[in-house]
Amino acid sequence: MIRKLSPDRVASLAVATLLLAGCTTFSKDGGFTAVSTTASERLGKDAVYIRTDEDRDAATKRTQELLSKPLGMDDAVQVALLNNRGLQASYAELGLSEADLVQAGRLPNPGFTFSRTHWSDGFGISRTFSMGILGILTLPVATRIESSRFEQTKLETANAMLLVAADSRKAYVNAVAAEQAALYAAQVRDSAEAGAELALRMRQAGNFSKLYYAREQAFYAESVAQLAKARQRSVAAREKLTRTMGLWGSGTQYQLPDRLPDLPKERPRLDELERFAMLNRLDIQAAKLRTQSVATSLGVSKATRFINALDVGYLNNFETDKGREQGYEISVEIPIFDWGSAKVARAEAIYMQSANRLAQTAIDARSEVRESYASYVTSYDVAKHYRDEVVPLRKTISDETLLRYNGMLTSVFELLADSRDQVAAVNGYIDALKDYWAAETDLQQSLGGRLPPQGPVQDAPLPASPTQPASPTHSQGK
Repeated sequence: MIRKLSPDRVASLAVATLLLAGCTTFSKDGGFTAVSTTASERLGKDAVYIRTDEDRDAATKRTQELLSKPLGMDDAVQVALLNNRGLQASYAELGLSEADLVQAGRLPNPGFTFSRTHWSDGFGISRTFSMGILGILTLPVATRIESSRFEQTKLETANAMLLVAADSRKAYVNAVAAEQAALYAAQVRDSAEAGAELALRMRQAGNFSKLYYAREQAFYAESVAQLAKARQRSVAAREKLTRTMGLWGSGTQYQLPDRLPDLPKERPRLDELERFAMLNRLDIQAAKLRTQSVATSLGVSKATRFINALDVGYLNNFETDKGREQGYEISVEIPIFDWGSAKVARAEAIYMQSANRLAQTAIDARSEVRESYASYVTSYDVAKHYRDEVVPLRKTISDETLLRYNGMLTSVFELLADSRDQVAAVNGYIDALKDYWAAETDLQQSLGGRLPPQGPVQDAPLPASPTQPASPTHSQGK
């Protein structure tokens, strides 16, 4: 039996289809607002997606302004956000994800079949207009899934931006510390050269033993080697910073300050760090959205396990002996050999995989917070110890030695020996200061790109265990 479809009903169906197909469109910002907002709120910086020549010119002008003066730590981060090509490439993931979202929200294209047959005393014409109904029925769910994935991509892209910012900050710290160490190594070499020259002259005059002469010459020879190594480390660290900031050509001629920023006078009190990380880390939020999307997909797989294809078609046929006939046809796949169990099992396995990855992400995040906080505290204490204890004591010793030398109570070689003893202290303080700023960057990254505000963390909905935050008695910083 063929059911007749009136032309008005067919027209109404066509109009409804066109309206539904136009519901999902591309957004004006392509999802980049989430990234730029994250950069502004967590870094105090501007994230720019360069898509036009005007964008590129503006980024170049801003970069030139930042490089026209000695580069600060925050300036290095901003330059990287403007010029890092890998970061710009990751922004394209937003466009890919949004394209999938728009595609999921559009109806499948209909099909049209035309055939003409003939026989001895007549001919027949068959026209079929068909459309996949299953795709239409699952359209809202598919759109919801892709919308969740788009939000997940926004979080992952914003997190990639935070990683580039952290990398540029650490590269800056290493580059400045390496350059500072190289400058100090040059001063040590000059001092050692003066001592070696004086020892040579006294040796020639017969007023210096072979042992003392060899010691001065050995110190000078070692200082030359140490200077070469320090300069090479400085070049490597600077190039790492250059790569991270995405600079080339004349942009590589930027100037770094002579020394790292001073150690803060007091280390800030940081409480409930694990709780803050669970609320603040973008990778955990992205993993939660991924698991939710997979759970929704699992529901679709179970609902459609028996039906893989469902097509409805409008028929308009003509035969010379029968005349014109109209109607519709329904095409359904019969589940005889495949009952959809493999599809459901695969979806369930993907869900369990995603759920366990979410749990592992939370476990890793907690561990990273504890580790980075311990490193942060230790690095601060060590740098503070050098600043308040080791360096002042060494300065006192140096001042006293110089005073005795001026009073002709000690020899020039005791003065030189004291300067050699200062080398380890100065290099130790440079390394300690570098380790502190690197540890602070690692702590910020483990917490989601920023340190928590002073005071208790505000209550908010929390993910389930093991992303559930630890009890206050187990919070870091107590």
